Amino acid sequence: MAEPATKLKKAIRLVKKRGSIRPRDLVALDIPGDYLDRLRRRGVIERVARGVYAWPDAEVTEHHSLSEVARSVPAGVICLISALQFHGLTTQVAHEVWVALPNKAWVPKVQSPKLRVVRFSGPALSEMVGEYELEKVTVRIYTPAKTVADCFKFRNTVGLDVAIEALRDCWRKKKATMDELWAAAKVCRMANVMRPYIESLV
Repeated sequence: MAEPATKLKKAIRLVKKRGSIRPRDLVALDIPGDYLDRLRRRGVIERVARGVYAWPDAEVTEHHSLSEVARSVPAGVICLISALQFHGLTTQVAHEVWVALPNKAWVPKVQSPKLRVVRFSGPALSEMVGEYELEKVTVRIYTPAKTVADCFKFRNTVGLDVAIEALRDCWRKKKATMDELWAAAKVCRMANVMRPYIESLV
């Protein structure tokens, strides 16, 4: 009986530390995933979403899906529509989490939240990445300026209207300077495409 009790205590400590976890987080530590449901039935923790359990006092925010992806896909960077939504630069609603990965990186099997993987390389992958603390997890998200430039680069995927709206909102809300926008455009090799739109801002 000692071992299960010890594992339950470890599970409790992990939930307290992280704020929220999934059964697979316990399995990785050789603790049965069903321990979370046991703790829920005892009233120790709460189930806040399908397969997601949290400490009662944990702050589960609107960005919960981003912190979940950061745990599951540590090599990824939140991008495009998900990054726009995080920065408040779009009226679009992301029904999946958009994440950038290196060209040959393996994509982990994540049941929830749903992922939309986009392949980036070179400076477009590694530069202008911001780190944000969400629910005790460091989440890597492209900066507002870089996200805008990415939307122009992937305008056939997200829509040119979305990219233009993001650029205008970014400038109007002072999320980026003109220098940052030009730098991002160059990183993404979008300077010529974005030039008329950027010049129309001033």
